[in-house]
Amino acid sequence: MTSTPLSGPAAIAALPRDRLLGEFSLWSADLANMETDLKRIEAHVDLHHIDVADARFTPGFLFFPDFVARIAKLTAKPIHVHLMVEAEIVEEQTRQFIEAGADLISVHAENGEAGLRAVKLARELGAEAGVVLRLETPVAEVVPFLAHVAFVTLLGTSIGVKGQSLSEKACDRLLEARALLKQAGREQDIILAADGGIREQTVPLLRGAGAETVVLGSLAFGDKDLASRIAWLHALETKN
Repeated sequence: MTSTPLSGPAAIAALPRDRLLGEFSLWSADLANMETDLKRIEAHVDLHHIDVADARFTPGFLFFPDFVARIAKLTAKPIHVHLMVEAEIVEEQTRQFIEAGADLISVHAENGEAGLRAVKLARELGAEAGVVLRLETPVAEVVPFLAHVAFVTLLGTSIGVKGQSLSEKACDRLLEARALLKQAGREQDIILAADGGIREQTVPLLRGAGAETVVLGSLAFGDKDLASRIAWLHALETKN
């Protein structure tokens, strides 16, 4: 078992802000050999990203609390759970995944008031909170959440489907989100994340538009020279 030196808000606050973060999506790991994959990435990952889907808010089912509990025993790095679930279950799912070991729970702005309650619950239970936007949702929908979260994640593809190309709107949406963070006086407190369409040619564009972390799938797990890939990632600069 690996003990986690920091957890919850402390672990998220300790993430570097002077370079692009490496957020690894365990959806792209070798699920049959998860422990081996976790050992391979441990030295390179800043935080683990685990998608949760209820087959209603997004196509298909994705991971469960017992999966998070297992991962939490195998890593010292923070765990970010992205809840792609309907509003009526988002609060209970928040509770279950924090109890399983999540350090950061991100809920969708599309969950409305239930999402805001889930964010408050996450903090009450000792975890950090974030908000996510689907590609088709106006960026301004994050505004009610900005006083309460440490992460804002913008999807750059349609929700819940692997292998899509980055939307041509993604970078402009990041720039718009950055402007909203400035207006709210929270630019230094909130990490701006890009999820979906993450490719070698798109990451520099997203970084240039202000992304502070990108959710890596095959770009990381499919690279045999992971150390070089992450060194490349860390060297990318923002234009802001």
